[in-house]
Amino acid sequence: QVQLVESGGGKVQAGGSLRLSCAASGRTFSSYAMGWFRQAPGKERVFVAAIRLSGGTTYYADSVKGRFTISRDNAKNTVYLQMNSLKPEDTAVYYCAASLGVVPQTERRADYWGQGTQVTVSS
Repeated sequence: QVQLVESGGGKVQAGGSLRLSCAASGRTFSSYAMGWFRQAPGKERVFVAAIRLSGGTTYYADSVKGRFTISRDNAKNTVYLQMNSLKPEDTAVYYCAASLGVVPQTERRADYWGQGTQVTVSS
């Protein structure tokens, strides 16, 4: 089992940047594919980005391609989401997700979830 704790959320103006972190407990972090999802007010939770076990392959939603970058540091049991050129429509609660082997590009593929961190982008 793994526990996930997100941090780094906050308020930023449009065009700004934030870096989210997700720290995982346990000794088997490198066995988990990791992902980020987000849920805007009144909307469903949707996929944002994901990364394979070794970090060599990444996946992005079309809405964030070229602006967001997912990365991981297996030595620190942490996955990151660097968010640049933020837009008001990026406002959401961002969730970290872990999946044993399968890249979590859908909610159903995620085995574990963090509690979420709020990102608010003002215009």
